[in-house]
Amino acid sequence: MGKALVLFGSTTGNTESVAEYVAETLKSEGLAVDLKNAADVTAEGLAEGYDLVLFGCSTWGDDEIELQENFVPIYDELEKARLDGRKVAVFGCGDSSYTHFCGAVDAIAEKAEQCGAKVVGMALKIDGDPDKAEAVSWAKDVVQSAA
Repeated sequence: MGKALVLFGSTTGNTESVAEYVAETLKSEGLAVDLKNAADVTAEGLAEGYDLVLFGCSTWGDDEIELQENFVPIYDELEKARLDGRKVAVFGCGDSSYTHFCGAVDAIAEKAEQCGAKVVGMALKIDGDPDKAEAVSWAKDVVQSAA
């Protein structure tokens, strides 16, 4: 089929768990998948060689949207990732008691579109602990939307 990148930023491990569920599902759907931690990469050329890029990021902050700290440098330089023409999907974990519940998901999707990406599928916003079944279902929907 194609090649996908699942890139995540996680502090508590929740978004990392979702990223792992998503990567496993994409593999089961026939994609070659690279799973990477935002702490280990830079934005420069990040999307090259991938047909589908999935970004996962948790959200912090009550007064304003705060992206997970390791994801911030990627977000700040997202235009260098070469997303133009790529299919992108976004997921994240948060806490619905905060004003900007999973606001990082919306911010990343918006910036990816500004960088020329085509956002596919609905964004996945998980409240609290990750739900594997929800992540698997979402990942399958993304594959269908990207086809």
